[in-house]
Amino acid sequence: MKPELLETFENKFPERDYTIEIVNPEFTSVCPKTGLPDFGTVTIRYIPDKVCVELKSLKYYFLEFRNAGIFYENVTNTILDHLIEKLKPREIMVKTEWKARGGITETVTAEYRGKSQKTRVGFAVQE
Repeated sequence: MKPELLETFENKFPERDYTIEIVNPEFTSVCPKTGLPDFGTVTIRYIPDKVCVELKSLKYYFLEFRNAGIFYENVTNTILDHLIEKLKPREIMVKTEWKARGGITETVTAEYRGKSQKTRVGFAVQE
């Protein structure tokens, strides 16, 4: 994956908390075990600070996953890490919802809360 593909533009309202939600219902990657395609929906929800992500660049960034052999958990956390690096948002959440394979679906959610980042241990939240 190439985080350098991600472009940003200036947030004209940095004094205000507001939420941007981006949904890509046609995300694809490859199962590293079987080599078969995986299909899913990626949802990004974030509160910007100084910059916002430019959507065309995000589309091309997502296309980098199309032929990558990568597990669902790694897809989700890689996208989150790259967006944190580029955007430095106040808060951000990346959720991936995967189509059924063998009758099983999976949803993976990863979050970052800026300086108030909390670590999840099991289902408990610790500061």
